[in-house]
Amino acid sequence: MEQQIADFRVSYDAGALAPADLGGEPLAAFSAWFGGAVAAGVVEPNAMVLATADAAGAPSTRTVLLKGADARGFTFYTNLASRKSRELRANPQASVTFPWFSMHRQVVIVGRAELVARDEVAAYFASRPRDSQLGAWVSRQSEVIEDRSILDMRFHELVDEYADTDVPLPDFWGGWLIRPVTIEFWQGRISRLHDRLRFTARSAQAALDDPSAWTLERLSP
Repeated sequence: MEQQIADFRVSYDAGALAPADLGGEPLAAFSAWFGGAVAAGVVEPNAMVLATADAAGAPSTRTVLLKGADARGFTFYTNLASRKSRELRANPQASVTFPWFSMHRQVVIVGRAELVARDEVAAYFASRPRDSQLGAWVSRQSEVIEDRSILDMRFHELVDEYADTDVPLPDFWGGWLIRPVTIEFWQGRISRLHDRLRFTARSAQAALDDPSAWTLERLSP
């Protein structure tokens, strides 16, 4: 008999989490956990589920890739006309979750999004594989298209158009920086009594590497 959805469960017994394990700097704690995910062979450890909402509060989620984490916050890049970008312009409140299932861990970040400076966007765009640069020009992300062939045809047109030159940065492509207000570290525990430790900032402009800007508290699972 096919297993019922309600019967799927995992026993979380991979470890424990105490405040001393995280220290006082949330960026250092995130970097340590991220490094642990890389070392453990987590597939695409920089994949994060991004939640946004439009001006009316209707939510949407999708998976994007983290491309930077520093004292300002967490950065990803995308089409600036996409649904996620339209929603962030209308309502800059956002949340991302890193679901490192195999480690029984997740990190949840809530904060305020702002556009990344164009010089920083240009530097990152120049570092991308050429086909990814061309793909950014091809896709009018989130728009309805009649057929896949439209994308393939446009891609090959651009291959020829930019055959002898660098691919320029599209004006409709850029990055978003999420300045965190809370960062929660979650460690699965037995009996579903998980460990949840949350850093809370005094403001969205708090520096991630400044211990005095953050309060660490334990949450009930």
